[in-house]
Amino acid sequence: MWKKFKEWFQQNFYNKQVQLRERYLDIKNHDVEINGTNYFLAKAMIPDIPEILGIERAVYGGQTPWDERAFRTELMRKSDRLYLVLRRNDWLVAFIGCSLNDHTKDCHITNVAVAPNFQNHGLGYFLVNTIIKKARQLKYDKVTLEVRVSNARAQKLYRDIGFVDNGLKKDYYFNDREDALNMILDITKIG
Repeated sequence: MWKKFKEWFQQNFYNKQVQLRERYLDIKNHDVEINGTNYFLAKAMIPDIPEILGIERAVYGGQTPWDERAFRTELMRKSDRLYLVLRRNDWLVAFIGCSLNDHTKDCHITNVAVAPNFQNHGLGYFLVNTIIKKARQLKYDKVTLEVRVSNARAQKLYRDIGFVDNGLKKDYYFNDREDALNMILDITKIG
């Protein structure tokens, strides 16, 4: 009896979420236009890691909040992670990553960074909205993230998109123990 119930459950519930994931997380690499400039959007792969770390170093004053091993682990988790990169003339200029939790219906943005020369051109806005679109397609309820309390520009971007403050995480960042502002976007209320 348990076996029949398990088969029924997988056919009616589990497989539907798996099918949703396969359908919406199968990103086709393609050209995109952002504010009049052409970029190439692709799913991040292991060979992208050195360039991702380079962007982190450029953005975070020579530091890399995540190391090569952390990114490798994330990129290998294909069923509950999504990482995207933007390229301009074959140069990686921005990336975003998120974790996906089917049980809580939460898409958590783990990191997003734009190379300094390409900031203020709409790339962060585009990437965050791309992740929000994927979360909506997966029928999730919310998108969450943490941001440094000192990063007013990023907070403004997130608020412009619709995120709201959702508490403070004390001493969140490892290297300097800076606090993080937790932010949330309720995507069930987006039309």
